[in-house]
Amino acid sequence: MNSHLTGTMTSKLRLVLLELARHQDDLASDEAAATPYWAPCASSVLGHRTAAAALRAEADHLIAAA
Repeated sequence: MNSHLTGTMTSKLRLVLLELARHQDDLASDEAAATPYWAPCASSVLGHRTAAAALRAEADHLIAAA
């Protein structure tokens, strides 16, 4: 593969990772918003936020590796 094609694929993969991270953030926000302020957040909120952070880290790693 030539470097332009590889760069294009890397950019597309990064965009997909960032889109997935945004989706995880949205899920966390929706779940947290549905929780009354006096109740603790569900552990899934932390899980979604952690997944979003991991996806963003991978997206950043792609840039660093390119």
